[in-house]
Amino acid sequence: MAGTATPATKLLVKHRIDHTVHSYAHDARAESYGSEAVDALGETVGVTAHQVFKTLVIKLDTGKLAVAVLPVPEKLSLKAAAAALGAGKAVMAERTDAERSTGYVFGGISPLGQRKALPTVVDASALDWDRVLCSAGRRGLEIELAPADLVRLSGAVTAAVTAG
Repeated sequence: MAGTATPATKLLVKHRIDHTVHSYAHDARAESYGSEAVDALGETVGVTAHQVFKTLVIKLDTGKLAVAVLPVPEKLSLKAAAAALGAGKAVMAERTDAERSTGYVFGGISPLGQRKALPTVVDASALDWDRVLCSAGRRGLEIELAPADLVRLSGAVTAAVTAG
């Protein structure tokens, strides 16, 4: 697919991972990048909201940045994410820190192909699906792949990290 090369998609090609790249028209006025992806891909690809995963960058109480990947409709339990990554507490990372560390723009941060690979936790619900979608590293661009490949290539642990 022309115009879809990002560090994330290049990583998938390099490792010969079966994947599909989906693009949609990103609206710069969108207030929720995840919801925009769910709405666009639900219609065209036929996926449910819980198959589309968002990537959130957090700061652990150790001072290090990390990544939590969870279904778009869910809220992150910072406590659960911190525990899964061996820390006591976590807060959401500053936008500029997240962009600088990952090399991706806010709203297009992918758990794959980051400038500096960060410790990552993927919500265990991903393993309930044959295929999940996550950002390909650009707003309006999503990768569809097997959850096991997402976990393996991101070096993630899996844990229940949603609140509620």
